[in-house]
Amino acid sequence: MKKLFGNLLLLAVVGAVVSFFAAPAVAFFGIRSAADANDVAGLSRLVDFPAVRQSLRPQLSGNPAAMAPAPTFLEDPIGAVRRRLEPTDTAAIADADAYLTPAALAGLTRGDGRYASQRAAAPEGEPSANPMPAPVFWGVNRVRMAVTDEGGSRTIFTFERKGPFEWKLVHIGLPEGVAPTPAAASRPEAAPVPRVMKSGKAGG
Repeated sequence: MKKLFGNLLLLAVVGAVVSFFAAPAVAFFGIRSAADANDVAGLSRLVDFPAVRQSLRPQLSGNPAAMAPAPTFLEDPIGAVRRRLEPTDTAAIADADAYLTPAALAGLTRGDGRYASQRAAAPEGEPSANPMPAPVFWGVNRVRMAVTDEGGSRTIFTFERKGPFEWKLVHIGLPEGVAPTPAAASRPEAAPVPRVMKSGKAGG
């Protein structure tokens, strides 16, 4: 009985360690699955949208230094504060939002890179390529994985630990180049504004 208990305890420890280090990969595939299913609630649990939006904005405005994830306050307090105080670019925010739709996130996880903003949801039943992410950096509290397209361009995903087994996407590093203008169809259409008819006398 003691030996059985020891074996079960060892299996539990091994399982916890494997889960501890495999959690970021699980989060990556969770984002791909939730994006394919248009599961906004699921994406909200796996993606820190304000942080990812902030990581995309300078890349879309042509700042080459933006390819690196923003430093944490403990790593570089001055750099972290500077990032927070950078002026807001409304056009860059709009372009960044085009990369945060479920369809665009699904494209990013498949290596679409800067063209992910033009990706539309795949027709039902149409198979999609599912490239495997490659580890770039694997730390205790931060992990980076890259998806490479056929031309060798890499899209890098940075995850941060938010709990023992909870990770969130906080940064997306787009491949070098110029982002194409998002297709009009990929942007959400504004709801039509109802016309209000003014009352008045006929013929007036």
